[in-house]
Amino acid sequence: MTRQAGTRTTWDADVYERFAAHRARPVADLLARVGAVEPELVVDLGCGTGASTRPLAARWPRARIVGVDSSPHMLERARRTDTERRIEWVEADIIDWRLPGRPDVVVTNAVLQWVPGHLDLLAGWVSSLAAGGWFALQVPGNAEAPNHTLLRDLVAVLPEGPELTSLLLGKGGAADPAGYAAALHAAGCEVDAWETTYLHLLDPAGELDNPVLEWMRGTGLRPLLGRLEPAREAQLLHRYASALADAYPRSAMGVPMPFRRVFAVGRRRT
Repeated sequence: MTRQAGTRTTWDADVYERFAAHRARPVADLLARVGAVEPELVVDLGCGTGASTRPLAARWPRARIVGVDSSPHMLERARRTDTERRIEWVEADIIDWRLPGRPDVVVTNAVLQWVPGHLDLLAGWVSSLAAGGWFALQVPGNAEAPNHTLLRDLVAVLPEGPELTSLLLGKGGAADPAGYAAALHAAGCEVDAWETTYLHLLDPAGELDNPVLEWMRGTGLRPLLGRLEPAREAQLLHRYASALADAYPRSAMGVPMPFRRVFAVGRRRT
């Protein structure tokens, strides 16, 4: 039996931030390729807990910074950590929300993979930029990594397999660097696009039984959690944990987890 948990994925800020240092690396790498000097307006689409937004405020202290997210729980955490009240936090769906004014920089970090048809949305966001403005995106490109394929295989054999698999796959997905480069170029940008595979060394202190499972609790498992009756969910997670332990064995330096990410930065041509 499947429990009805609504159509929107719920997010847990505490679980998501458990691996905050690893999740911060792509943000830094993305911003390193954004050349804006003194922007007046900077927007973070899908800001979550603000981990990708606070670096914007630190880099451009005189800019107006706006963070947008659809999760009240994530925004609550973002507001609590914004002790200087430097950032405007907005609860909204980025698909429908209109950018305020003419932003000089728009950033979206690990969000667009959840957004259906997001390649088609890029042109509208770019057209809203100020002349010479920057649009920077990063998305996970690891849908075929074992932590995802193992979960899909386990879910597929359940009676609710088709429904739950569609939730895990989502309606968005990530393109490759060439796809984002083409979309941003067509929207009128000079483009820089690339991919990186990070080797995250999880839990080097050995404090967690299954760190890859805990990582997935904060991201890839979110659409599934709460959809099954508790006993069946626990059984599924037990099987998944066992499969992950085999696929990602612990080493002396922690649990190595390769993670491919895709980046693209476009500067609107004047």
